[in-house]
This record gives sequence, structure tokens and C-alpha cells, in this order.
Amino acid sequence: MLTAALGVPRPVANLLVRRGYDTVESADRFLQPDLETLVDPFRLQDMEVAVARVEQAIEAGEPIAVYGDYDVDGITATALLVRYLRWRGANASYYIPHRLEEGYGVSLAGIRTLVERGIKLVITCDCGVTAVEEVRAAREAGMDVIVSDHHEPGPELPASVATLNPKRIDSEYPDPNLAAVGVAFKLCEALERSAGRDRDKLRFALDLVALGTVADLVPVTGENRVLIHHGLDVLGRTRNPGLRALLERTELAGQRPSSWQVGFVLAPRINAIGRMDAAERGVALLLTDDPDEANTIADELERINTTRQETDRQLLDEALEILDGSYDPERDRAIVLAGEDWHPGVIGIVASRIVERFHRPTIVISIDKDGMGRGSARSVGGFHLLNALRGCEQHLDAYGGHRHAAGLAIRRESVSGFRDAFLEIARERIAPEQLVPSLTIDAAVRLDEVDARLYLALARFGPFGPGNPEPVLAVGGVSPRGYPRIVGDNHLKMVVARDSRTLDTIGFNLGHLLEEIDFNRGTMTIACRLRENDFLGRSTLQGRLVDVQPGDAGRPTVG
Repeated sequence: MLTAALGVPRPVANLLVRRGYDTVESADRFLQPDLETLVDPFRLQDMEVAVARVEQAIEAGEPIAVYGDYDVDGITATALLVRYLRWRGANASYYIPHRLEEGYGVSLAGIRTLVERGIKLVITCDCGVTAVEEVRAAREAGMDVIVSDHHEPGPELPASVATLNPKRIDSEYPDPNLAAVGVAFKLCEALERSAGRDRDKLRFALDLVALGTVADLVPVTGENRVLIHHGLDVLGRTRNPGLRALLERTELAGQRPSSWQVGFVLAPRINAIGRMDAAERGVALLLTDDPDEANTIADELERINTTRQETDRQLLDEALEILDGSYDPERDRAIVLAGEDWHPGVIGIVASRIVERFHRPTIVISIDKDGMGRGSARSVGGFHLLNALRGCEQHLDAYGGHRHAAGLAIRRESVSGFRDAFLEIARERIAPEQLVPSLTIDAAVRLDEVDARLYLALARFGPFGPGNPEPVLAVGGVSPRGYPRIVGDNHLKMVVARDSRTLDTIGFNLGHLLEEIDFNRGTMTIACRLRENDFLGRSTLQGRLVDVQPGDAGRPTVG
């Protein structure tokens, strides 16, 4: 039914059904994300109160400060809200805590700074939902606070004027997965509605929304999918001088970037400033309308990102050396590493790299000269990180986060006990099969079905990300045409063929498969993603290899 109604190839129709889009209407909505399907922003609890307080501040000319976080989601949310408020004529400034000096979230030191500035209204972005003491201090000092956040709330909400968070326990909002920049966009939407306008004027901001949403690795489903889809369109032709300057340094200028390019090429350059220095420079980049200033800050971010890359490589090498003498894959279902004076700005990156390599929940802790440690944690599928930290909170000074990522504060003398407790929880809650990376095949196809029509239909599943992975195809009964070879840094390059059809393929970092498989004997099945490869002005289909297995799998089980 879907094949005929939507004009898509059979494997694509089957994949739509498997991903839950089993009617023509639902499949069409998925393949054509529409801004008109966005949820009414006033369905967020406290939105009417928040809008009234912001409008009051704008009309009275009260000083407003947007208090953001130092990652890309927090930086883009802050820039979006400040740009909007200034466009509305508000007296708006911003405050971003320094990662190394203040740590995550709303701090008493930050509140004192804003009191000294004479701020009357604080709007948080990407933080604040657990800042009960800090919000109380702000109100006692005469400042109102609107919390705009997307993290898991604690047992008590702060005594703010309004708390905008789709994860509130009492929330009736149908999509709890918004990034912080998505929540900030919702506030701007509601303010536009209160002013008697629609969201058309906010389209200019969708480049920032896409950037922050992709960078925060929230599910690319529901509203996030719609916002990213349209935001990537805007990003490709952005009028934001800071984003233009950054795109020029990544060779992405003048094209619609993919979500992968945003997440792995563009976002790290903004993230680096918050990891290594003062994240306020990232906000300044996104707020400036001066191309010269934009170029100056973009160059600064490039230098800092290069330093960040060198730092995390060094730390990863040191961490792997420790693991070489202490890690037992049969015994350890999680990894906890601690080091003296490791750069706290890159421990999250290193934790992610270790998860990729060992497929174990990983916590990396940096301990300073005073014996205080900051930890960054990353998880694997099926293991709820925040719940695990709750199970050993007696060893921690503070912690927070969600299922997949978290942060913590710990004293040096507590690390050993915490490691034992966390590893024991991992042993209890992680089944052995969860520790083995699995590959999901989305469609099994013949080589003669791999053509431009299939590629274009699969491309409509984008933007890709958590909750909506890029489809993986299994192509069976193929043989190498010519000799497979290693190119570059351990990349497997080969042309596969069946009858008269061929497909060029490349497997990045899959050079080891050349030694394991005898390509001269019989057929094989490849697992790959389809990409368009441009070379010397000619565009051809290319399979990006994920795995290679000997034998003809025919049409293997898909799931």
C-alpha cells in the first residue's frame, strides 16, 4: 500500500512500517516534516505565567539576564533567547558560567554577579530545574527567575516564577524530548503568539535550534525532527555572521549540512570554547552582527578546538594505558577511571571514546590539587546511568544528568568506594549480551535494487540521529570485482558485483576485514549505508561499509 501511495521502493515501504509509520498519513508526515505540526507552546506548564512576566519586563525596560550553560545546547539557547529579546526591544544580557571555575548550572556566585548588575529577571537556559537553593537566593535578593530547562527535575521544583520543562512530573506536554534550545524556541513562540503574531519571524532562529538540538544528542523524533529538518535548511543559507564565519572554516559554507556534519564538524568547534575557556565567547560569536568580529572569534574557536583535540588525545592515551593494566573484560561490566589534574573540559569526550572502544558504561574523573573530583559519565543502551548513580550516591557530593550521560562531583578519598559500588550495580543490571555491540539491519536488498531511486527515498528518512538512525542495508550474494585494498588510514576499499551490477564501497577503519575474509572464495554479504560520492565533478552511489560476512545471506532477518 505504501509503495504505491507514496511512490517509494518496496524496501523503503517495509522500513517505514517497521519504524512505526504504517499508514499513508503517518508515513507522509514523517517523510515531509511540517512546522505546522509543532505543538502549541502554551501546553508547556507555566508558559502563560512566563510570557506575562517577560512581557512585563520588556514593557518596563527591566534588565533581563539569560543564564545559560556552557555546552552547544546551552550556548545556542542563550543566543536565541537574547537575540529574540533584543529584537523585541528588551534590555537583555547573558551570563554563562565558566566550566573550570564554577562548574555546571546555576551557582550562588553567578546569582551574586547578576544581583550586582542590577538584573530584575533571570531566564535560565539548559539549567536551573534542580537549582532550588540558588533560585531561592535570587528571589531573596529581589530577582525573579524563569527556569527554562530540559533535564530531569529533582524531587522539588525551584520556587521560580515559572518552570518550563517538558520533563516535569506534572507535564501534559506530548513531546518530552526537546533540547534546551527547543524549550527556548517554545518560549519565543509563545511570546510571538502573545504579541498577536505567528512563528514566521522565528524562522531565522531555526539554524540555532538545529545546531543545539543535534549537538545535544536528543532523539531525532517528533518535534525535534521537524525543527532539525527545517533548521538545516536555514543553516545552509544562514544570515548569522557568526555561523557563516564558522561554516567557512569547516568547508560547509553554501551547502545544506547533514545532521552528521553539524554534530561532528560544526558543533565541536563551539563546544571547545566551553571545554577549554570561557563559553561566553561562543555566545558572542552567535550574537554579533559584525562580520569582522565574527571572523576574529571564529579564528579563536579554531585555535581552541585544535588545542582541545590535542588534549583529549593525550588524556585518552593515558586512560588506555591505565586500562591496559587494570581492565578485565570478563569481570568488569563498567569502567571508572580517575586521574590527577586531567583537564575537566575533555573528560566527557574521553569517556565517550572509551565507551566506543569497550562498549561499557564509563566514568572519567579529574581530581584537582585540593582533592576534589569532577566526573563525566557515558552509558550504553539499556543501562540507566542516572539511576545507577542514585544507587551509590552516598559516595558522591553531587550528581545529575539523564539515562545516557551524567556528571558528578566526588572527593578523592571516595573514589575507590564509589568505583566498587558502581561496578557492582553494573554487574547486577547489565546482561552479558548488552556488552556486545549489535548491528541492526534495516533492509535486505539485492544489488540490482541499489540505485538512485532507493538512495533518494532513504535520504528522506533524515535528519538522522538518536531514535532515527541512518538505515543499514544488507546486500547479499556479492563478490569483489578486482582486488580489495587498504587506503588511507586502515580503510577497506573495494568494488562489489553481482551479475552485471556493481557498487563502489569503502569501510572506514575496517582494514582488518581484509585479513579475516578470503575475498577470492565464494560470495559475501555486505552491510552498508548508502551515500553520494562526488569525485572530479561526477556523482556516484557509494556503500559505506559497516560489516562484511562471507556467504550469501540472501534476505537475512531484519530488525
